[in-house]
Amino acid sequence: MKKFVNDPVNFVPEMLEGLALANPDTLKYEPKYNLIYRPNMPSNDKVSIIQGSGSGHEPAHVMAVGRGMLDAACPGNVFSAPPVEYCYETIKMMNSEKGVLYLVNNYQGDRMGWDMAKEMAEAEGINVKVVVIDDDVAVQDSTHTVGRRGVAGNFFVIKACGAAAEKGASIDDLVALGERVNKQVRTMGVALTSCTPPAKGEPIFSLGEDEIEVGVGIHGEPGRRRDKMKTADKIVSEMFDAVYTDLPFQSGDRVALMINGLGGTPVSELYLLYRKAALLCQEKGLTVVRNYVNEYCTSLEMAGASLTLLKLDDELEELLAAPAEVPIRVF
Repeated sequence: MKKFVNDPVNFVPEMLEGLALANPDTLKYEPKYNLIYRPNMPSNDKVSIIQGSGSGHEPAHVMAVGRGMLDAACPGNVFSAPPVEYCYETIKMMNSEKGVLYLVNNYQGDRMGWDMAKEMAEAEGINVKVVVIDDDVAVQDSTHTVGRRGVAGNFFVIKACGAAAEKGASIDDLVALGERVNKQVRTMGVALTSCTPPAKGEPIFSLGEDEIEVGVGIHGEPGRRRDKMKTADKIVSEMFDAVYTDLPFQSGDRVALMINGLGGTPVSELYLLYRKAALLCQEKGLTVVRNYVNEYCTSLEMAGASLTLLKLDDELEELLAAPAEVPIRVF
């Protein structure tokens, strides 16, 4: 294993400390709970939007903390759900008079921890509610889920709910909004290589030199099948068809299109993939109103990509265009 790492046990805390040191004016770090949060939160004039899952998917979710996005995030170890204590303390620290909304991807460990924390917080009179994200069309059930997995479509739930919360939306309206986004977003991914968690020291699965995993999960879960390497256009076409037919999308729809890198894919290749996806949208009569080409939800250094389509309406277009401030900067 070749990674920039000291003691693997300290991989996540040292990453979080570095994130906070790089953004001293906009982020605070509470090491007891792996908590990254906005220094001016909670605020009683807005619902607090929070999240927490395993690390290794950065910039999700700790690097999505900022104005117009998340107010706090408490990651667990790499590919491991945050402990109940982390979730509970995050809810308490972010408690607002308008309530706390947590967004959780559909993985058993994540949901179990957050649901237990929710019960504990509610016993103390805290108004806390949840939106579950399950946008992955690849498989119905996987190693870590009952039902579909939550993957890169999570970004759009964060963005819409974060923007609406800044405008003062109620917690019930935010739940309805988050659930609507989740119902209108679909994702499919493909892996070219595996990845190596620092504490494990070896790849979590293996692929032959000429193999790809079609429908891979962000923790390396099996997808629909192993296949031989194909041209980029053929890979994009399969991802697009799986996503397009699942909602289903229709000619005339206005959409947001995301090509998300899984951690080890050059940005040049991501734009090459976007090219084919955009052309397929044109062929199907979809109007791409907003596009996203970058890394949003990764799997350490895995080479691969996912394609996400979100069906838009006037409100969602406005919320996606609203200002946001997060640690990842282009320059």
